[in-house]
Amino acid sequence: MKTAVPCYYHLDVDVCPERVVQVRRILAAHLAYWDLETLVEPVCRGVEMLLKAIDEHAEDKHTSIEMWWNGQHLITAVGGDDRRLRPDLDLRACLERIAAMSDGWGCCATDTGSKVIWFSQRARAGERVPLVPRAPSPSLREGLQVPRALTIAEVAARADDERVLEAAR
Repeated sequence: MKTAVPCYYHLDVDVCPERVVQVRRILAAHLAYWDLETLVEPVCRGVEMLLKAIDEHAEDKHTSIEMWWNGQHLITAVGGDDRRLRPDLDLRACLERIAAMSDGWGCCATDTGSKVIWFSQRARAGERVPLVPRAPSPSLREGLQVPRALTIAEVAARADDERVLEAAR
């Protein structure tokens, strides 16, 4: 079994209805890049619910979104800068839906007074198959006539002499 490489992504956004759709596409692209396509829908739906609630209830719309992947869990955190936002009152319905669809969730305050709401999803690490470049096959125009008058070793030994290179062609 392959071990997963830990991944981290951070996005700062000023929330508005148009940006919610953009954020959803950005997060979906990162999850697909991390081979976590199965988590795209629940994670994007949770972030979309939180951003819409922040847009509706918060006065300060600046928000930070972070995702951490450790190989077993994807933790998604949405932090808002509005100190007056009360998750237990303003975001209660949103938090109930997030609790129902996630494996774990929580809410905490930072030293600056902003709130961070996080939720986690469990998934297995995807099998990442490295891409191996294939050597290009020569076309007929690029091929040299065989047999050559000189071997490759002789051409390399006398590379400074122009006549030797011309004779090899």
